[in-house]
Amino acid sequence: MVRIALDAMGGDHGVSVVVPAACAYVASNPAVELILVGQEDVIKAAMPTGCKRIRIHHASEVVGMDELPSQALRRKKDSSMRVAIDLVKSGEADACVSAGNTGALMATARFVLKMLPHVDRPAIITALPNTKSHTWMLDLGANVDSSASHLYQFAVMGVEQVAALDGNTSPTVGLLNIGEEEIKGNEQVKKAHELLSGSDLNYVGYVEGDNIYDGSVDLVVADGFVGNVALKASEGVAKMISHYLKAGFKQSLFSKMAALLAMPILKSFGKRIDPRSYNGANLLGLNGIVIKSHGGADELSFGNAIKIADKAVHTDIPRRIEKKVEAHLLPGSEA
Repeated sequence: MVRIALDAMGGDHGVSVVVPAACAYVASNPAVELILVGQEDVIKAAMPTGCKRIRIHHASEVVGMDELPSQALRRKKDSSMRVAIDLVKSGEADACVSAGNTGALMATARFVLKMLPHVDRPAIITALPNTKSHTWMLDLGANVDSSASHLYQFAVMGVEQVAALDGNTSPTVGLLNIGEEEIKGNEQVKKAHELLSGSDLNYVGYVEGDNIYDGSVDLVVADGFVGNVALKASEGVAKMISHYLKAGFKQSLFSKMAALLAMPILKSFGKRIDPRSYNGANLLGLNGIVIKSHGGADELSFGNAIKIADKAVHTDIPRRIEKKVEAHLLPGSEA
C-alpha cells in the first residue's frame, strides 16, 4: 500500500480541490492510501461520505502563498506543509504532494529531508507537451544561479527520472542555450557543455527554446532562472493563442459555423496541450519524494500530481538517483 501525504490547505483553493481530488484518486487506485494534512474541522467539512482509504492528520497552521520561505520554516512548524513533509521523514508517508508556496515547500523539504549524498542542490522537473509526446525539463525555478557542476548534476538526476517514469533507459539530453553553435552561451553553460560532452549520458549538445516542444530531445537542462522564464513564457503564449482563437470564432456567423466544424480538432488539440495533464513537478535531489502541484490546480490537475507521486514511489526515484549520481561523480568529487 502506497501512502501519500497531501497538504490539504496549500494552494489557491485548498480543501475545495484537494479533498475531491483525493477521493477520486483512491476510488480508482485501490493500492493507495492518502493522508489529508491540515485543519481537521475544515477537512471534515469538505469531506463527502463514502471516501475510503483516506485519513486526516491534523495540522493547525497554514503557509500563505506569499509568505517568505524563511518565515514559514521558522514560524510555521505545525503547518500542513511542514507536517506532510515530516510524515515522509518519519516513514509514515512515502511521498508528499503540495500546491502551496513553492519557495516554502523547497526550503522546508530541504531542511527536513536533507539532500541525497553528492547532490548539492535540488531541482524542479516536470513534463511538457511536444509534437510527439512530451519533453522533461529541469530546473524550473529551484535555483536562480546554477554553476556548471550543478547543471551536470541536474542532467544526471533528470535522466534517471525519465528512465524511471518513461522506461527510456537512454534519453537524449540537451542543454538550453541561446544557440546551437559552440561559441554561444555564457561561461557556466559552456563549462556544463564540456562536462556533459565528456560523460556517458546521451548528450546531444545545445538546444534552443523551440526544441522544448518539437520532440527532438527527451530532457532539457537549464538554470532555474532561465527554465522558469521559459516555462512561464510558454504558458503565456498558450493563453494568448487560446484567447485569439476564441475571439476569432465569435466574430461572425460564418466564423461560428467554422468553429462548429473545427470543434473535434480543437478539442483534441486542447486535450493534447492541457497543462492539467502535466501537473506535478518532482523536487529531485531530496532524500524523499516531494511533488509540487501548481498553486491554481483544479481537481483533475491535482489528481495528476498525486499520480506522479504514486509513480515516483513505485519506481523509488530517490534511491535510483542516489546510485546514478554516485556513478557520475565529477572529477575531484568525494566518493
